[in-house]
Amino acid sequence: MKYILILTLSLFSFAAYAADVTVEMLNKLGNETMVYSEKVVRIDVGNKVIWKATDKGHNVEFIKGGVPEGVDKFKSKFNQDTEYTFTIPGIYAYWCTPHKNMGMIGFVVVGNDKSNLEAIKNLRFSARSKKIAPGLIDSL
Repeated sequence: MKYILILTLSLFSFAAYAADVTVEMLNKLGNETMVYSEKVVRIDVGNKVIWKATDKGHNVEFIKGGVPEGVDKFKSKFNQDTEYTFTIPGIYAYWCTPHKNMGMIGFVVVGNDKSNLEAIKNLRFSARSKKIAPGLIDSL
């Protein structure tokens, strides 16, 4: 029985970092407007995040200075599903270009690597994102 419990817990731990993740781009979620369905995502190197254009008017853009060293610029088109395969570990900060001031920001932690956390803490957010970012960064 003890071994079954250990095996089960191991599988759940692995599942938390084992799969691709889908994040919806939404106009409303509960009391919040202009949001990603998941604000912080944790994945393994080699996995991808799929952003679904559930509602119109949104995109995904990596924030300059908010990604690990060696990561190229990434900016999706508006109103289209997009995906990105994460091959470099670290923290990735992103936002919806037209709604970044409304708090539409998110983070991906790849490989549980937080080596660029200080760079993330030094990013400049504005308006509502400035109020939301510190709490999200603390949760990384």
